[in-house]
Amino acid sequence: MDLLLDTGRAPGDILVLTTGDPHPWAAHELSFGEAAYWALHDAGDDVFYADAAQVQRAAGRPVVVFAANGGPADAAALQVARARAGALLIVCGEPQQINSVLGAGV
Repeated sequence: MDLLLDTGRAPGDILVLTTGDPHPWAAHELSFGEAAYWALHDAGDDVFYADAAQVQRAAGRPVVVFAANGGPADAAALQVARARAGALLIVCGEPQQINSVLGAGV
């Protein structure tokens, strides 16, 4: 994240999708309720963290980071994440898991 921001990406340009446990930021913001959480998404002022299972609800942003950090990395969610990435998709996770989702060596 620091590298993206240090190279000039605006925080509102970045969507982070996680599998497994929610990112601590997402968990904190969800404690204020779903409406407030998604209002932050809609404002588009900051990096937004969401569960990959919610990828259908998340709007596209120039940069999407797909972090397979536990739980199933779903091929459909990864494909939607790819479609949501306007300029750059970054996929993070165990290579074996990512390759099994994509069906190819990455």
